[in-house]
Amino acid sequence: MNELIAYSVALLLVLAHLVMASLFYRQINKNPRLSFHEKNDWRLKALVFPAYYWFRYKREQS
Repeated sequence: MNELIAYSVALLLVLAHLVMASLFYRQINKNPRLSFHEKNDWRLKALVFPAYYWFRYKREQS
């Protein structure tokens, strides 16, 4: 039973990571002010730690 709970939590964390990264990708692609290299840099950051870099991206773009 403990394994099932652990696997469920791990699955939810992975799904949350994927959703956050996909939302971040959308915001990056919509921004016309970013250059090609800046977009690639933010995309790479979105794959690694999407929640952390989402807030940094919002702060820098404001």
